[in-house]
Amino acid sequence: MARPTDGSIPVLTARGRSLAEAWENSLLALDEGGAEVRTEYDAKDDRGEFADPPSLDATMVMVVEDPSSEPLIHRAFPGGLEDLEEYRQEVLDGIKDHWVRDPDDPEDQRWEYTYHERLVRYRVPGMHEKGEGVDQLAKVVEKLSQSPFTRRAQAVTWQPWCDPDCYDPPCLQSFWFRILPGADGVWRLNMNVRFRSRDAFDAAFMNCFAFVNLMERTAREIGEKAGREVRLGRYVDMSDSYHIYGRRREAFECGFLRQVGSRSFEDRTWSREDAEEFFAMARPQIAEKVKSKDAEDRQRGL
Repeated sequence: MARPTDGSIPVLTARGRSLAEAWENSLLALDEGGAEVRTEYDAKDDRGEFADPPSLDATMVMVVEDPSSEPLIHRAFPGGLEDLEEYRQEVLDGIKDHWVRDPDDPEDQRWEYTYHERLVRYRVPGMHEKGEGVDQLAKVVEKLSQSPFTRRAQAVTWQPWCDPDCYDPPCLQSFWFRILPGADGVWRLNMNVRFRSRDAFDAAFMNCFAFVNLMERTAREIGEKAGREVRLGRYVDMSDSYHIYGRRREAFECGFLRQVGSRSFEDRTWSREDAEEFFAMARPQIAEKVKSKDAEDRQRGL
């Protein structure tokens, strides 16, 4: 398969009715049309030569036409259903926001951020005290309930005074929301998401699953505030760098591509109803996991 070699980053598009279909098509498009690109994380041998194959990389625009439609979950995402539920709670409910490091403590080696913390407690030095900040998602709901056609309903994560130099800056950059009424007069919430960097195989599906849930919650909250029904419109997911690391290409080929080539679409996906039993079983385990980590942090004086 010929790869792009003209120095231009490929721009690829993929779409599907459901998230599972759109994500699958995005990986197939990346496998076919991505460029081979070295990364800062490629392993080297004792001679300083690259030991890992190059990554596959492209700018990707993925369109999910009906975000709530089933089957929502693709079985080939690396991880288990308990991981999916834990990540959903992390993004929507902020169950790990208190694991973010104290920026004034150089000895604190915990997380640089969580997406939930940046979205609902966005803090600017000199403007917000610790623990306070801007709830950007609440402002989105307020703005769209009053002016559904506004172009200003967005939430950002990037903090230019610190993120360019921190060890692990946010990959997610922004959400943008807008409402358009359908021919039936019902409001549809549309959402754009932009990433600067995205692990297409290992992370993108879990991101998107949580974001579909976030989109649904936002639509409900707008509907409650506006006093009318709000359904979901399309979800557009954009990544400046959508990549599969070289060290993961064998797992991608043996896992994802083999599954796509050998099973029907129904046999390589789950609905949320299929998964709910496993989500329910995972919830007390997730709560205990967070509680245990909190106890460890207290013992360490964090």
